[in-house]
Amino acid sequence: MTQTPAIPVQHEFSGTKARLCYFEWGPADGQVVFLVHATGFHARCWDQVVAALPDDLHIYAVDMRGHGRSERVEPYQWDSFSGDVAELMVHLGLEDVIGVGHSMGGHCMVQIAAKYPQMFQRLLLIDPVILPPEAYSGERYSALNGPEDHPVAKRKGHWRNWQEMFDRFKDRKPFSLWRPQVLEDYCRYGVLPLADGEGFELACPGLVEASIYLGNTQTDVHQLLGEVSVPVVILRARSRSADDHDIMDFSLSPTWSELAVQFPDARDVYLPHLTHFIPMQEPELVARFIVDKDAEAG
Repeated sequence: MTQTPAIPVQHEFSGTKARLCYFEWGPADGQVVFLVHATGFHARCWDQVVAALPDDLHIYAVDMRGHGRSERVEPYQWDSFSGDVAELMVHLGLEDVIGVGHSMGGHCMVQIAAKYPQMFQRLLLIDPVILPPEAYSGERYSALNGPEDHPVAKRKGHWRNWQEMFDRFKDRKPFSLWRPQVLEDYCRYGVLPLADGEGFELACPGLVEASIYLGNTQTDVHQLLGEVSVPVVILRARSRSADDHDIMDFSLSPTWSELAVQFPDARDVYLPHLTHFIPMQEPELVARFIVDKDAEAG
C-alpha cells in the first residue's frame, strides 16, 4: 500500500570537506533513525520507508556528496562519504542511533559504527556492497581507463522534467519492479534545474556515479568489521552466480554471502525473491526491520 509520508524539514550542513543537505522527520525526543542512501540515489528515496514507520521516531536522511542537493566535490572514494556523514552525525550530537544504510550507505554505516561505537544502538545494512576480500584487488575495473569508460557514465543526464524521467523508466527493469511511488520520489527529487537553460539534469550525473563505483576498490572496510560492537542485521537480495558478469545488472546482490559471520554480532536475512533495490520494492519490510531487530522476512 502506498502511504503519504510527512513533509520533512530540509537542512544544510557545511562540513569541512563538503556541504551536505539532509532531511528530518518526527519529534525531537523520539528514537533516532539515521538513513543513508545508495550510489546514484538520494535522501528522498526513503520517503515510503518513512511513511511506513511509526510517527514517534526522529528520522534523518542525508544526501551524500555528489547526490541530491549536496555539493558535488571529489574525491568520490567511499571513505570520503563515510567521513562526511560521520561529521554530520557528530555535529547533530547523535547517540543511541538505529543506523540504516542501503548499498553504499550500508557500507558507510559500517565505517562510521566502527569508529564511533557509542553513537549507535544497532545497524540495519540493506545489501551493503561489502564484497569478498579478494574482490578489492582492482581487477573488477581493470579494463576501464577511467570512470568515463564505465557504461553508467553514458546515462541520459538531461530531462525536460521529472515526469519524462518517470515515464522513461516505469516499464523498464529494474524500475518496473519498484513501487510506483518510490520511482516517482526517485525521479522527482533526483533532478535539479539546469543553471544555464531549460530543463533538468541528474542530481548525481552518470560520470559521478561511475567514479563512485571505481572508488569502491579503495576501502579498509574488512579491517573494521570486527570493531562494530553493536548488533547488526543484514538484508541480502539474490546472490550473483559465477556466470553473472554483467556489471550493469544492478538487480543482483553484490554483498559477500559470508559477511554476517565477520561481525561480532550479526544476522543474515536472505531475500532471494528481491533485487538489490530492497527498499524500493518492499518499504514496509524495511520499516519492520528498523522497528524490530528480531523481525523475520515472512
